[in-house]
Amino acid sequence: MAVLFLDLKTINLSQKQLLMAALARVLDSGWLVLGEELNLFEEEFGAFCGAKECVGVANGLDALILSLKALNIGPGDEVLVPSNTYIATWLAVSHVGATPVPVEPEETSYNLDPTLVENCITPRTKAIIVVHLYGLPADLNPILEISRQFKLKVIEDAAQAHGARYEGKRIGCHGDIVAWSFYPGKNLGALGDGGAVTTNDSALAERVRVLRNYGSRKKYHNEVLGFNSRLDELQAAFLRVKLAKLDADNQHRGRIARKYLAQLSGIPGLVLPVVPTGRSSVWHLFVIRHPDRDGLCDALKKRGIGTVIHYPVPPHLQPAYQSMGLELNTLPISERIHREVLSLPMGSTQTEEETQEVILQVRDACACLSAS
Repeated sequence: MAVLFLDLKTINLSQKQLLMAALARVLDSGWLVLGEELNLFEEEFGAFCGAKECVGVANGLDALILSLKALNIGPGDEVLVPSNTYIATWLAVSHVGATPVPVEPEETSYNLDPTLVENCITPRTKAIIVVHLYGLPADLNPILEISRQFKLKVIEDAAQAHGARYEGKRIGCHGDIVAWSFYPGKNLGALGDGGAVTTNDSALAERVRVLRNYGSRKKYHNEVLGFNSRLDELQAAFLRVKLAKLDADNQHRGRIARKYLAQLSGIPGLVLPVVPTGRSSVWHLFVIRHPDRDGLCDALKKRGIGTVIHYPVPPHLQPAYQSMGLELNTLPISERIHREVLSLPMGSTQTEEETQEVILQVRDACACLSAS
């Protein structure tokens, strides 16, 4: 049987009636931007994250850019970033005129290694962006301690971590500000693009509100050079529907992950994800590693199993960052991870039968690769 990597159609159709009711509610209101649906979503998502403030924006990249702008980070500044992440984390730094400085990850968790942070700090360093990669929180406490010592801001890129917990507390306000994406494939996904920031700093949240709306608090009165980056009423209404089910969806992902971990352990060459003590993953992605990643990917495709490589090329080797002069072997841990990672099917509507099929085919494909 074929198993899709992520069945968005089934996920969305499973809540069709509620989503259609949300659509009708927005149409009946006659208000499409910066209205009551957004206000309610911001209240509900902020409460879900345990944050005092939530500000909806157009997408996850904008959430990062506006966070940096609100913190007055710009030309001449340096921002520490994970070396192995989706390029959006780096792009946000570049788009405000600052310089991204890569820090290698822990090879077990794939998140930024706190022990390497201090050596990367210079007089120009103004902030650290911590990415909670694949749905697993980074080790925040030592990073926050370093930030206090060196008076740095901490921005969390939580695009993949909706509902994840660090030391028992939901991700949402550990650092100065947290950037979220609601891209359709996320654990909390809209039916289009969307994003938000959460924070406990009301003044910082207000700066983001002004920046997202042309630099304006009052129509046609512009205080700063702002942006057009607003989470629209329709997406906010859809997200309210999905937020109500997010914990249950994350629990379902957790059950799939536990089956993968139990039944794929001990396979030669296959590296399974690790969840360190004190952290809980929401399993946005279930990422394995294999020395013959491409061979395994091809073998699973032939067996009808959908997989995705997150991500085949690290940011420092992308043409967009060629000018930084970071050549091959500059960041060996990140490069090795990117050569070996492969994401298995994972979704809130994935069935037990589909999960067992993935396990069967991964075991068989790995055995065939070992024998060849």
